[in-house]
Amino acid sequence: MQQTNVLEYLEQTAPQVPDKVAYSDGTDDMTFRQVYEDARSIGTFLSRRGLYREPVVVFMTRHPRMIVSFYGVVYAGCYYVPIDEEMPKHRVALIFQNLKPRAVVCDEKTKAMLGEFSYEGDAFLYEEMTGTPAEEERLRDIRRKALDVDPLYIVFTSGSTGVPKGVVACHRSVIDYIENLSDVLEFNRDTVFGNQTPLYFDACLKELYPTLKFGATAYLIPKNLFMFPVKLVEYLNQYKINTICWVVSALTMISAFKAFDKVKPEYLHTVAFGSEVFPIKQFNIWRETLPDAKFTNLYGPTEGTGMCCYYKVDRDFALDETIPIGGPFRNTEILLLDEHDQPAKPGEPGEICIRGTSVTLGYYHNPEKTQEAFVQNPLNDAYPEIIYRTGDLARLNERGELCFLSRKDYQIKHMGHRIELGEIEVVANMMDGIQTACCIFDDDKKKIVLYYVGEASPAETVKYLKDKLPRYMIPNAVEVLDAMPLTPNSKIDRVFLKQKYQNKKA
Repeated sequence: MQQTNVLEYLEQTAPQVPDKVAYSDGTDDMTFRQVYEDARSIGTFLSRRGLYREPVVVFMTRHPRMIVSFYGVVYAGCYYVPIDEEMPKHRVALIFQNLKPRAVVCDEKTKAMLGEFSYEGDAFLYEEMTGTPAEEERLRDIRRKALDVDPLYIVFTSGSTGVPKGVVACHRSVIDYIENLSDVLEFNRDTVFGNQTPLYFDACLKELYPTLKFGATAYLIPKNLFMFPVKLVEYLNQYKINTICWVVSALTMISAFKAFDKVKPEYLHTVAFGSEVFPIKQFNIWRETLPDAKFTNLYGPTEGTGMCCYYKVDRDFALDETIPIGGPFRNTEILLLDEHDQPAKPGEPGEICIRGTSVTLGYYHNPEKTQEAFVQNPLNDAYPEIIYRTGDLARLNERGELCFLSRKDYQIKHMGHRIELGEIEVVANMMDGIQTACCIFDDDKKKIVLYYVGEASPAETVKYLKDKLPRYMIPNAVEVLDAMPLTPNSKIDRVFLKQKYQNKKA
């Protein structure tokens, strides 16, 4: 029977494998029994304080207890809002202003930080709540009134204006996503996840809920290991991690710095990646190292409940090609709309628009932004039907596969030509002396700027690009970096690079 509440995953699994480790950070383990009992205690504690159908902030250090707190909030009939100690303070302050929460779940460290955000509500410690005996009838009554369209969480994304937007996802869209993702990536009880993303991003859904569904195990990999590729691979081997769903930059960091020359992942058989284009040169190193592993490219925005498209890599690609994003998950449709809101012709670019259960509920306390992105399907004038406009451009190739092109705002007009900055990046990433590259466009000076990490000199790089690209696509400035700046989610920080160049000019 189809679930209507994500907690049903936990309730079905915990009795089957009560003593198995569900979540671990390599130091502290939590079994399914502990997860179940602590979450129900937290739910009872919060409910007894009158919290119901409202946001509860979970502001904790990255630890299995943070995950259990999510479930405790849901047991209370509320929806969780994850916040991390490493988030910029001004961003946390803006989130508190938007939410106006009455309760925050925290630990000793984060409780001491709350005063910095002018927060005057209740702050509850994990240990304080888990000492509460679970009240069966209270929890049963909350569940009886619950709907699958009730909010499950709010995750804040970085708005283009710098003001974070709170994406509200419901139980139904998360369950739909987890069921489809699990089918595609073939998760089971033997799956051992290695979580890379912070817990305040929706990307962690890929490990959190399949772990509950199958009775699998998920390890929260220490963040500092992602600066030490060899130690990171050794960690994967130490805990027999066989499944990773990481952003591309985390994977290329391992391959570009030749970690596989010293140690190989012994247990890894499932590698899913997303967030950015995977340079074929780096991808090939992974495939050669793990010839028997299954590789899957995932695509999707937070507003589409994580990922909505996938492509199982089943062929080789030339260095100047990009791996397709394939097609949508079951029960999801992708509309490619041109600038006139009509279906884009085969091979022509169009904006990716998502239709289906995976579309989230909109932005919390932000009707204006919600109405801009969550719109009536322009191909349907018969009844109300909301689709999400991603702002991403793609096209269908001759095989009928979706191929990501770029963000709409990465498409520029330069010297009379329309250019995808991603095309320049693909060519730069082909060069032997370059490990990773990123292009930005200075709107004031109308200049293309290429930043890269590698041994190649800027002069060698320009010469290489001149042999591969038309004149109007050659960067006006080329700069080498010691390391590529990354966002908290380990994507390339393009905003930072743009500001870096503008500050240099000033």
